[in-house]
Amino acid sequence: MAQISVNDLTFCYEGSIDSVFENVSFSIDTDWKLGFIGRNGKGKTTFLNLLLGKYPYEGSIDTSARFEYFPYMVPEHPPEASATDFLEELRPGREIWQVLRELLQIGEKEEILYRPFDTLSFGERTKILLAVLFAGEGDFPLIDEPTNHLDFAARESVKNYLSSKKGFILVSHDRELLDECIDHVLVLNRKTIEVQSGNFSTWWENKQRRDQFALSEDEKHRREIQKLREASRRVSDWADKSERSKIGTDPQRDHDRQKNRRSYIGAKTKKMQSRSKQMERRIDREIQEKEGLLRDLERPAELKLTQLVHYKTELVRLQDFSLRYAGMAAPVFSGLNLSVRQGERIALHGANGCGKSTVMKRILQEASLYRLENVYSEAGSCQTAPGLVISYVDQDTSEVRGGISEYCRKHNLDRSLFCTILRQLDFERTLFFKDMADYSEGQKKKALLAASMATPAHLYIWDEPLNYIDVFSRIQLEKLLLEYRPTMLFVEHDGKFRENVATRVILL
Repeated sequence: MAQISVNDLTFCYEGSIDSVFENVSFSIDTDWKLGFIGRNGKGKTTFLNLLLGKYPYEGSIDTSARFEYFPYMVPEHPPEASATDFLEELRPGREIWQVLRELLQIGEKEEILYRPFDTLSFGERTKILLAVLFAGEGDFPLIDEPTNHLDFAARESVKNYLSSKKGFILVSHDRELLDECIDHVLVLNRKTIEVQSGNFSTWWENKQRRDQFALSEDEKHRREIQKLREASRRVSDWADKSERSKIGTDPQRDHDRQKNRRSYIGAKTKKMQSRSKQMERRIDREIQEKEGLLRDLERPAELKLTQLVHYKTELVRLQDFSLRYAGMAAPVFSGLNLSVRQGERIALHGANGCGKSTVMKRILQEASLYRLENVYSEAGSCQTAPGLVISYVDQDTSEVRGGISEYCRKHNLDRSLFCTILRQLDFERTLFFKDMADYSEGQKKKALLAASMATPAHLYIWDEPLNYIDVFSRIQLEKLLLEYRPTMLFVEHDGKFRENVATRVILL
């Protein structure tokens, strides 16, 4: 066991105004299974890179641990190359037998290590890279979002595998994965960093209790501040009135006024003014304490959605539908029957490669919003309602680039509304002036979601919308969909999200 001690860590990217970390201090142990939680853009991947020594920083990170980062950058290779051909480039010194041992623990067959790497599914590639990561001993793994793009079965394998390991930092927004695999959390709050024992659900319950306490204390402070301000105003008014009474006298009204009355009034006024200043100081203290309570409070904005109502109840119908790509012996799927009616939120579920995205894109093609390439043949029927307006979120974020104004013009978006939604999804205003290509993957995905929410539609088609999205925004999106109940067809491997949102699940 070794400790990682972070003391007064300060880091800012060159050319940036705001620091990612400022005077941050905490300690963690390398035998912990540590979940790393925080909003998109808060610095989770940046911190892992600081541990790896990739950037200069102020302060200190003291440890004897050797770090290893996942996912690996797969080197360029011929199409027919297997993982064994570039194993030494991935992780020098690792033996094939060590990797095979780990693959068996993941529950995967050894033959995938010898198949052409480019023919493997996302899940198979992830399992190989995780096996390489944990082959051998002595290194402390830094695991950055291992379940993105993985289907349910692959996620289960990765979850079971990681839960059997000891000692790593896991960056993930998958609530089920965090609950099963970690025993401590490292959380990047809005203003502070905390380390706590337990899994995600334990931390989340504690946070909700703390937030509720902070809100009740805040309300108490607000009432106290209001009372103090009213009392301070009264005392100040009395002091001013008393001060004015020192100057000038009315012989008829003040015929009994003593000569030393003026000094008495002056002393009384001074005492009142002193009391008023004490109240102001107490008000300042109350305000500071109130702000301290609320600095880490998550207050997700209420997202909104404008759904169009179609005159037809049934918006999409696929009947005995099958589709085959050129060069494929078997169809991607066959005999598919699917009806999407207004008010339904249908989740397509199944293994990677079973045709979920293809179904969505074929519906988009029917509505003249997409064109499937290399389709060899199809059978059955695919029909969409006349004049159907679809809002689509692709799982690919490569088109998110350029300035925000340019992006809004290209996609016919109201810039003000688009930026408002981004702010509600916790975007800093400084991001509005950056090239969107420089956004993190989570921020790019939020841009796609904001574009969809800013587009009134009859049907929303979202393909893996939560990849890279932080857990706070996931809960925010769940609340939106449950409140507005739009008609949706979506694919999402986050089991909790699918369970909470879907009205029907179609297994392919």
